[in-house]
Amino acid sequence: MDPVRINDLSRALSVERAALLETFGHVIDSGWLVHGPQHAAFEAELAEYVGTSDAVAVASGTDALELALRAAMPAGRDVVVTTANCGGYSATAARRAGFRVRYADIDAETMCIDAASLETQLDASVGVVVVTHLYGRAADVGAVRNVATKHGARVLEDCAQAIGATTGQGRVGSLADVAAFSFYPTKNLGALGDGGAVLTSDPGIATQVRELRQYGWQGKYTVGRDGGRNSRLDELQAAVLRSRLGYLDRDNARRRTVIGAYAAASTDRVRVLPADGPWHVGHLAVVVTEHRDQLREHLTARGIGTDVHYPVPDHRQPAWSAEFVGLSLPVTEWAAQRILSLPVYPGLRDDEVERVCDALATF
Repeated sequence: MDPVRINDLSRALSVERAALLETFGHVIDSGWLVHGPQHAAFEAELAEYVGTSDAVAVASGTDALELALRAAMPAGRDVVVTTANCGGYSATAARRAGFRVRYADIDAETMCIDAASLETQLDASVGVVVVTHLYGRAADVGAVRNVATKHGARVLEDCAQAIGATTGQGRVGSLADVAAFSFYPTKNLGALGDGGAVLTSDPGIATQVRELRQYGWQGKYTVGRDGGRNSRLDELQAAVLRSRLGYLDRDNARRRTVIGAYAAASTDRVRVLPADGPWHVGHLAVVVTEHRDQLREHLTARGIGTDVHYPVPDHRQPAWSAEFVGLSLPVTEWAAQRILSLPVYPGLRDDEVERVCDALATF
């Protein structure tokens, strides 16, 4: 019996092959390879979908985070507060921008930033708080903003795992000062390589990011802003993303259905994090269990792939841990020992979902 892989990009590529080749042909025939009509159209369509005035496409999700941080950081401040359970991406971006990093703890139910813990980390040096919509779940941005704005800090949404998630206040990416998106191939809206975007309704932030993504130019060959880089989303990727944006909501619904099946099949030894509404797009199917090693062995024996997102909290990473000696993030550390990801992607077949459900039911 073939294994149930944690992800299989080849399935979508196979289904889309003819359409992708046609798209490539249109781009080649246009003569535009960088910052052409596909790029401009994708920025406009993405901004409309999310609900912001501006979308600025860049070369990767990490670039999106870094350039958004640079543009949003108030003058005279240099600290970014984030969480330590998100793979280190926002911390890496902050460090690349030359900022210092602090960590707030997470909520044990949502795995997203805990507003009460955040408040203990805020002072006049903090300029930006990063709120990550983790695993596809929309975090409580309102609660974060209520805390951050009291201290004069801006809020950046990391939407890399949650494009399309919708709350009563709007879609993620439109709920704070600025937002960063990733289009890495495994994301819900994935390119055929790297890609990212910064979204905002603040014209000043949008202008800064547009300058920073192209060397800091404020006119051709005129560097008017320090900290710039070469960070472009090419025409081929923009064209692919335009096409895939059209069925993003459908695919997100399929992801929620798969996670719902897992939740219904699980025993009391496994808690499946819920994805039962538009506030979650099912980027990852994550379970919490006191028996992770045993569950992983049980699933592996049945040919079911698993992963851990993420096993090492930022403040315990070998490259950074010396800076955070004595820092305790009890919920983050507790969760890192108990989380496990199951297969979830739109191309997962019903029989494969049933195999995972059977394995969960017999654990």
